[in-house]
Amino acid sequence: MNPVFSVEFTVQASDGDFKEESVAIHSPEELFTYVAPGGGCEQIPSEVGEINIIFLKSPHANSSNPIADIRVTLQLGMVFLTGPLAEIVQTAQQILDKAGRGELAAAFLTVIGAA
Repeated sequence: MNPVFSVEFTVQASDGDFKEESVAIHSPEELFTYVAPGGGCEQIPSEVGEINIIFLKSPHANSSNPIADIRVTLQLGMVFLTGPLAEIVQTAQQILDKAGRGELAAAFLTVIGAA
């Protein structure tokens, strides 16, 4: 299965050096499992200053509504979601829904500025 997202964790050192790590995520379910309580996001080092969730380009363009494929970035705290407008909107709706149901880890809520 090809990855759907690339997640980059960026650390900025005091001397100006950057360190990045990247993780491939294969489905929205895998992403939300990671940010759920006990899902692993609690283990993100405190030195991480920015998390970029990049939606990889779909192999099929949306020919009936090209606006859906316009690349946008949504910032939630230190998390940047970048990808096609339709995917970002859908993911934002899922974040709202899961936050309301208590399905997001406190650590994730903190990094998106909701805690």
